[in-house]
Amino acid sequence: MTLRTLVRSDWLGLLVAVVGLSAGLAVSVRQFNTEINQYVVLLNLSVTLIVAFAQMVVLAIGHMNLAIGAMGGLVAVITGGLMERWGVPIPLAMAIGVASGALMGLVNAVVTLRTGINPFIVTLATASVYSGINLGITGAIPFYNLPAEFVAFGQARTGPIPHLLVWTVVTGLALAVILRTTVFGRQLFALGGNPRAAELSGLPVTRLVIGAHILSGILVAVAAILLMARFGSGQPTIGQNWLMPSFAGPILGGAALEGGSVSIIGTALASGLVALLENSLVLVQADPFWVEFLLGALILGAIGPSRFRTLYRGRGRSRLATLQATRGLQP
Repeated sequence: MTLRTLVRSDWLGLLVAVVGLSAGLAVSVRQFNTEINQYVVLLNLSVTLIVAFAQMVVLAIGHMNLAIGAMGGLVAVITGGLMERWGVPIPLAMAIGVASGALMGLVNAVVTLRTGINPFIVTLATASVYSGINLGITGAIPFYNLPAEFVAFGQARTGPIPHLLVWTVVTGLALAVILRTTVFGRQLFALGGNPRAAELSGLPVTRLVIGAHILSGILVAVAAILLMARFGSGQPTIGQNWLMPSFAGPILGGAALEGGSVSIIGTALASGLVALLENSLVLVQADPFWVEFLLGALILGAIGPSRFRTLYRGRGRSRLATLQATRGLQP
């Protein structure tokens, strides 16, 4: 990447903010420089970044997934139950967990397509369905007796680097390849940028919507399994606090709510910035309720300029069309 490309990138401001905040915390807060604190920040980021990616892929087509948390909880209890109750080998249990996430994503897509109801409402409803199934299976009782090697994997680290972060990096790279180098990825952006034009041009809209939601479900499942390994238990409450972080990363990273534009690097930097801000509040012993306030304020601050740019572009296109029509009526 050249210096000129870096300067012109949409995420340069986020990079400066992350570096500046890290430097400021390193100088002003002694606990920030400890190995255990850096490990905790990176461990939290390992999961929340994949959750942000799961929301990002549906935002790319102009949809939302409000069922992310409920899907994660159900994946956790399915995977944990298979390991504890049925003695299913770890790789197979994880594969079934990922498949269950993909299936829930498929359900979200099919209901949206068949009913024509806004995905906001559909995923709000399916979130309740998945939560009900979760509690029906477990009675709100976690699965504690998971295999020792699975739990050891979730807690392993090299210095301040958790091994879970390696899986997050691999997931991000794989997602970048899918979205930037494949026909499927390019078609997702085309669909999000202009759904009507995508349909008229013959793009497989139905398959693209299904593919985006299935990919979102797979990413949710990966995040849930990593968090299970970190906690050492299959807890029904996994995913309950995922909704706001899932939107914070992509939106702060430059995603357009209307679809057609997302940034993997921007999402990663934004999620890192949020993780640093949360950590700074913990280090200064601020009230934890300020974390929720901060996330909401950041999202509103990011949506405002994005919405303004969308409206400005829309008015510009409208004026151009009016001007062209006027010229066409002239003798």
